[in-house]
Amino acid sequence: MESTRQQKIERLIQKDLSDILLRYARAMRGTLISVSEVRISPDLSIAHVYLSVFPQDKVASTIMQVQEDTAKLRGELGRLERHQLRLIPELHFHLDETIEKMERIDELLKQ
Repeated sequence: MESTRQQKIERLIQKDLSDILLRYARAMRGTLISVSEVRISPDLSIAHVYLSVFPQDKVASTIMQVQEDTAKLRGELGRLERHQLRLIPELHFHLDETIEKMERIDELLKQ
């Protein structure tokens, strides 16, 4: 069970990372990156960030590029949240596959 503090920090990180990744995706041209969910550890030291990427053919390269630039993204997040958080959590990026799973379920239900 997550504490209220964890939930507030998850929402804060999700909002700020969404803004950061919007600017980041503009530099990549033709890619849309959205933060679908953030889960933070109980000690607030690690944040698991789930990303949705469009178009589908750029998913692997986009996730790899985001993971390479994790330090830069964490630095930008730190500048935005320096007054709300004492320590900026370590970021771990994952691909959110819920849309693909929903499409697969829809296909199976149609058959």
